[in-house]
Amino acid sequence: MRPSHRTTLLASLLALGCAIVLWVAYDWFQGRFLRAFSQHTAIFSGDPLRLPADLAGPGAIRLVHFWDPACPCNVGNQQHLSELVDKYVPQGVEFYAVQKPGSHGQLPATLNNLKPLPSLPGSSQIPASPAVAIWDRSGQLAYFGPYSEGLTCNSSNSFIEPILEALSGGRAVNATHTMAVGCYCPWAPSDK
Repeated sequence: MRPSHRTTLLASLLALGCAIVLWVAYDWFQGRFLRAFSQHTAIFSGDPLRLPADLAGPGAIRLVHFWDPACPCNVGNQQHLSELVDKYVPQGVEFYAVQKPGSHGQLPATLNNLKPLPSLPGSSQIPASPAVAIWDRSGQLAYFGPYSEGLTCNSSNSFIEPILEALSGGRAVNATHTMAVGCYCPWAPSDK
């Protein structure tokens, strides 16, 4: 074999090896860090939800965050939830969190102000997470549903700020049945 053919063969093998390494690295990165956004339609009904006896009745506006540590959709609303806590805790709104039964994990440090609730009567029947329930000062469920529609949630597309503003202003809200398309994970345990 002549030296020029040997050099061409070696360069071709090196280029092929580099291409394979790059493809493997890309595939690993995509599988580990990128998740496809699959829109799901969820119908939320707050009829079965009740506050625990020690929180029920008249009091502060109470917001309950439903979350599943394994759900990639949580990442899209945690920054927004942290902003809600910073804005509304000084106004007297109480924030709670209910974690999907049987799941393991914890909220980020920025959400340490959320008081954990081991369960909420009726929460086994919610369709998906992340979700939020808001009770007004009289203890009536004012809102149950998603934070927003779409992949992520922020103050420009959130359903929550208008609800909290209305309740803080003393206006009545009754939005306990909602339907939205977005990034949601099933709440009921899988049958595996």
